Amino acid sequence: MDLDVYRSFYPDWRVSQLHAVEGVCTAADTKVWVAIDSGSILGFVAVKLHHESSMGEIYMVAVDPDYQRQGIGTALMEFALDWMQVTGMSVAMVETGGDPGHDPARCTYERLGFRLLPIARYFKKLG
Repeated sequence: MDLDVYRSFYPDWRVSQLHAVEGVCTAADTKVWVAIDSGSILGFVAVKLHHESSMGEIYMVAVDPDYQRQGIGTALMEFALDWMQVTGMSVAMVETGGDPGHDPARCTYERLGFRLLPIARYFKKLG
């Protein structure tokens, strides 16, 4: 993404991410599960159900960097997928970035059977 467009979306990435996590975790239409071990929060997964299309959406999944690559994200995803199926959803969807920093997430999703829907979304900074 063009750097000017990125800065328009995220003038301060940490603040934007904090607001995104707070919003997801407090949204009435979102179910959130937290992975905890010995009192430490390891990660969480947030799911939204779209009943009209029978689709469950993994809206956000995150694992503390100190606990990544230990299967926690996969376990959270599998738990959420099982829950979606029990609630009657027939399709699951997850979105992520296409940048190198999201490579591990994409690998996890593909390992769990998700397949990419090739969509091109273009942005241009105005002014």
